[in-house]
Amino acid sequence: MEVFEGAPWRVELEQEMALSSQLLDVAIIEATEKGTASHSALKGHCQPHHELPDGLENLRPHNLLTYKSQHEPLNAWTLDELIGHYVNYRKLRRQPNGKRHRRAAFGLYAVATRFPRKLARRYRLQATAWEGVYELPWGAHQVRLIVLNGIAKHPRNAPWELFASEQDRLRQGLIHYRARYPNPRRGGHGELFERLYLIYRRENPTMAYTMEDFLRETHELVLANMTPEERLKGLDPEEIFKHYAPEERLKGLDPEERIKGLDPEERLKGLDPEERIKGLDPEERLKGLDPEERLKGLDQATIEAWLAKQRRDH
Repeated sequence: MEVFEGAPWRVELEQEMALSSQLLDVAIIEATEKGTASHSALKGHCQPHHELPDGLENLRPHNLLTYKSQHEPLNAWTLDELIGHYVNYRKLRRQPNGKRHRRAAFGLYAVATRFPRKLARRYRLQATAWEGVYELPWGAHQVRLIVLNGIAKHPRNAPWELFASEQDRLRQGLIHYRARYPNPRRGGHGELFERLYLIYRRENPTMAYTMEDFLRETHELVLANMTPEERLKGLDPEEIFKHYAPEERLKGLDPEERIKGLDPEERLKGLDPEERIKGLDPEERLKGLDPEERLKGLDQATIEAWLAKQRRDH
């Protein structure tokens, strides 16, 4: 610390470097569960249905992948960040014995929709036997670079073509993907790809089918496949009832459920006297009334006749 006294630098010790979440785009990890073939057993022996896309033929036990779309440049910073993810991953994901995985157990991949021209001007991209696939030495590491707009047009590359920006290539990827995976799982990505396939089969590329159109129709499709419970999940009951007339809200409720929670005054509101007392026995109707209220409205002759009867009976 004393070395820098009076110098235009300051020294900070053991600085925390994980202040924000760092997300790796994709990690492809060797399956080691019981009954699953090992990396060495699978290498070079994929079944035709499981033929991997170009550039992934030499997967390691741990493969870290960064992706840049057509709107994002794949540049030197991207590759530095990939190496940073590799360092963090290797520190955090240790073997059961607590040791770090060996360096040879890792594969590093940079996938870009469009060709990284600026990067290629400064660094030498080494071509491979596959179109659109390059090797790029980066520091002490070798990065496999895959350009999606430049890969071979082949059914095995359907997963790559889905992320291409060239419309013909994307259309072909959707057709190839659908042919290889004809029965998409409900709720999986396959359903979205199936939806995209139907749109591309129906629409001419030059027609004005906008992203807004796609989102609207996709939302309608999603809602149509949801159960009533799924649609209502998270909605406030008051917001739901706001869209229904009083008659529709009460439909299906028995009388007791309809008046539950109402005060006696609210229950009787709007009823005329005859409706209020309908169904009550004479004793229940008179309960709580004093003698004067009970006799109110009766003529004198009726009252005297009732008194005479009471005297005779007693």
